[in-house]
Amino acid sequence: MNTTDFALPRPSILVLALLGALTGLLSGLFGIGGGVVLVPLLTIFLGYQQRLAAGTSVAAILPAAIVGGIGYGVQGNVDWMAALLLAIGIIVGAQIGSYLLAKVPTGFLRWLFMVFLLGVVVSLWFVVPQREAEIEMTLLLGGGLVLLGLITGVLSGLLGVGGGVIVVPALMFFFGSNDLVAKGTSLIMLIPGSISGTLGNFRRRNVDMRAALGLGIAASIVSPLGSVLATKITPFASNAAFSLLLAFVLGQMLYKTIRAKKK
Repeated sequence: MNTTDFALPRPSILVLALLGALTGLLSGLFGIGGGVVLVPLLTIFLGYQQRLAAGTSVAAILPAAIVGGIGYGVQGNVDWMAALLLAIGIIVGAQIGSYLLAKVPTGFLRWLFMVFLLGVVVSLWFVVPQREAEIEMTLLLGGGLVLLGLITGVLSGLLGVGGGVIVVPALMFFFGSNDLVAKGTSLIMLIPGSISGTLGNFRRRNVDMRAALGLGIAASIVSPLGSVLATKITPFASNAAFSLLLAFVLGQMLYKTIRAKKK
């Protein structure tokens, strides 16, 4: 199925701007692309089909990732070598994910996405970031970063999550990064992955470019505010807020899925 098989939703520019602003704030604050929130918003409130919402989200996060990543970089909160190694993996992985996006049944995608959200919510309470921690690069660790990027790219193309919700906790828990560097590095890493995934989705007609443009512009304007706020709150408070937000999104998706199944 592709976007020619059903009528495209036509949300107003104001609605797209508001959703994009929220996406940009979360992107800068948590170092995520914003798709983890944008995908359910597009499906639940705007009536997007899951596959189209995922593809549109991957395209929309690109401007926010660029602007937010620059914000973190200016503050010295980006590990550029780690970002490069992650990007190598994510470019390949995003193509695999966007290919699977056109093949995997929509219902399965929704349940897979909810299971993924639950895993992130739980993991956030076990990752205790330290502001003074740094990534100590070794050959083995470098290979692990490429593998992490590959896995992230597949999930990014498949679920439209942008990958930050995987990479940020992974960098803190498995690679010894502090939370700010993890967020900044994640945003830089998302840039090539978003480009790669969007190209794949565009070829397969799994993206609404009008909506992605409106969302992306608004997100890129607000994203720097989020990166500044990230330095003002404690790592634990950031994790707690993020986990509660994802739990709310998960609850909304689960409710709608069960309700639709009963009908």
